[in-house]
Parts: sequence; C-alpha cells; structure tokens
Amino acid sequence: MSRRGIAITTIESGIIAVAGEALVDMVPAPVGEYFEAAPGGSPANVAVALARLGVPARLLARIADDMLGRRVRQHLTVNGVQLDHAVAAPEQTSLAMVSIAPDGGASYDFRITGTADWQWTADELDGALDGPVVALHSGSLALTMPPGAAALRALIARAAATATISYDPNCRPLLMGDPAEVLTGVYELLAVADVVKVSAEDLEWLLPGTRPEEVLEDWLGRGPAVVAVTLGGDGVLAGTASGVRSRRPTVPITVIDTVGAGDTFSAALLAGMHRRGLLGAAARPALRAVDAETLDALLDEAALAAAITCSRRGADPPTADDLLAHGAPR
Repeated sequence: MSRRGIAITTIESGIIAVAGEALVDMVPAPVGEYFEAAPGGSPANVAVALARLGVPARLLARIADDMLGRRVRQHLTVNGVQLDHAVAAPEQTSLAMVSIAPDGGASYDFRITGTADWQWTADELDGALDGPVVALHSGSLALTMPPGAAALRALIARAAATATISYDPNCRPLLMGDPAEVLTGVYELLAVADVVKVSAEDLEWLLPGTRPEEVLEDWLGRGPAVVAVTLGGDGVLAGTASGVRSRRPTVPITVIDTVGAGDTFSAALLAGMHRRGLLGAAARPALRAVDAETLDALLDEAALAAAITCSRRGADPPTADDLLAHGAPR
C-alpha cells in the first residue's frame, strides 16, 4: 500500500536501482508557524515514485538507526521500495529545512555535517547491482558530497556496462560549492549517462545566461540518448541522440508546492521507458532511436505525474492508478 492507501501493483520485471540520500525534510505544516518531518531526499523520492508506479525499485541508501532514520525506513518500506541493499548507518539522519514561496517553489537549507548519507565506502556497494537491475538512477547531493561521492560515481561507471544510467544534477547551491567545479563533474557523468533530466533552475546556476535549447544540443552531443529540460510552468524541452526534438506544454494544475516534482518527473520518465522495454544495456540502441511519438508520450506521462505531485503537499508522487484517473493511457 502507498501512504495514500492505494494498492501498488508491480507491472514488469527488471529492477531500477536508485542511489543516494534518504533524509528528512522539515516542511511547513498546513497551519501556524510549525514544521513537520517528512521523509525525503531526491533519490529516495525517485524510488518511492517508481514503486508507486508499479516498477520494482531498489534504493541504495545509508539509513541511520535513529528516530528519524527509522521513520525514513518505514516510509520506504510501506511504499514498496526494496531496501535489501540499503546500509544500516551508525551516523545520524540528514535534515533539510524547506521553505515554500508564494508560487509554491521550494528552497532548502541543510543540516548534514557528518550525517549518514555521505559516508559511502566501496565495500558497502558490493552487490548493489546484483539481480536483474536494468537501470541505475542517481543525482543531487550524493554525487557531490565527499567522501562518499567517489564511491557512487565509481558504481555508476561500473553499472553502465549492463544497465541504463539515469542522471539528474538536481543542484543545491548552498552545499555544492563552485558551479564551475560542479559542472565539470556533470560533464563527466554525461559521458556515461543514457537518460538525463535537468531543470531550468539547475541550468541557470550551472550555466547562467545560456538558453536551454543550447544546453540541450550540447549535452546530447556528450553522450546521452535522451535529455529532458524541465521548464516549470513552460513545460519541458527534450531531444534524443538520433535527432528527435520535442517541446511539450505543462499540465494545468493548482500548485500547492513543487517539492518532489522533479524527482517524480525522473521516475515517471523511467517508468515509461521500463514499460516499453527501453531499459538495460541491450536496449540502448532502441532507446537512442526512439521516435517522436514515443518521446512525446514519455514526456507527457512524466509531466502529468510531476503536475499531480505539485498539486499535493510535499513529495507525494502519484500511483499508476492516479495517472489513469487523470487521463494517462494504459
């Protein structure tokens, strides 16, 4: 069952592994000057969204054995995320303080010094790709925070031989340091990534003043099969290595907040590829050659899922049944 009480049914075989942080968001409560603790972290949100969409999802995370960490673990388990390769970490749970602007946009402040999410070792990732893992998704802080970032980047490089690599930079300027240095790391990952999602907000920090269309062409030339640039209320711009280009509109919806929307987009994009048999190293040629109709359908499904998340408080992604109820094709 999901935390919204809706049954989750797995629809296909083949696991999507997600690597990175599973922390707690302190989000504004509905009334008064209060905060409430909500499990979050970009990779954890992606794993939850995948599981709610019926895709077998394995989270590679270091989860603390403290009060907040146990809450994170329960949230992931209830939502059907596989935690058999998660690490029981001795460090404390990371905290993200969330502020919501009048337009629903979210900004973040962090309490992460010495916490569980960043302490990966190579030994902890042994066996992380065992079983029928058809894709590995990662991004955000886990790929930039020492000392564990190096171990996760090595895992991604290793996984590329057998799995589709999905990447979302999901920049957090307060913690990531010099954008020029971060961009160097982004380019290194683009060389091994197959599917890339990036927001216009990320690009404004990484490449200020550069048009999304220019970035799309440049990044496709660096190796990925599919690159999608989410543009907030202006929809999404995307392209493929084979030359297909698309611009899809946003889905009209009343925005409560944008927490988890980008993560939901990434998850729904991968879920659509999973359902169409486009994941795994053997499917790489087919993914690079997707036609315009397929690309548009993938983007529309991802945009709808993200919009539904924006219509809810916090990172609360939809299930497959929710998408069907909002008119998504079966």
